[in-house]
Amino acid sequence: MEYGDYQCPYCGAAYPIAKQIQRRFVDKPCFVFRNFPLAQIHPYAGVAAEAAEAAAAQNKFWEMHDYLYENQDALTPQLIAGARLLGLDVERFTDDLRRHAYAERVREDFLSGVRAGVNGTPTFFINAVRHKGSLDFDTLSEAINAGLKQRIAA
Repeated sequence: MEYGDYQCPYCGAAYPIAKQIQRRFVDKPCFVFRNFPLAQIHPYAGVAAEAAEAAAAQNKFWEMHDYLYENQDALTPQLIAGARLLGLDVERFTDDLRRHAYAERVREDFLSGVRAGVNGTPTFFINAVRHKGSLDFDTLSEAINAGLKQRIAA
């Protein structure tokens, strides 16, 4: 599980590694992303998180997730363009953003992170245990393999 912020440069740097991990372990662990927008330092992170959730309501969460990280330098102007590119119902998407229809969902993710001790992004958990090692591919892969072995042994 990753707690992330779509405007965070460290999350942006971790994004291709997380994608690589997902490809490496495609048949094994479940990858979960939780929104943890650090709105005081990243003013567009909250609306980007809401955009991802609005896309999820149209079954396009991961596509929007990827789009947001791949267009991290221009989040706000790119939201509608992204919705169009992904084939979303743009009117519904825009209305969801205007009404903040998914703000509570984003807040729930954020609060679950606070309860879990998240104080920065990105923060990864493997089998509900916070990963404290490096966020490079090899270190994360080793930690996931160790977590898989623990699950099998349990």
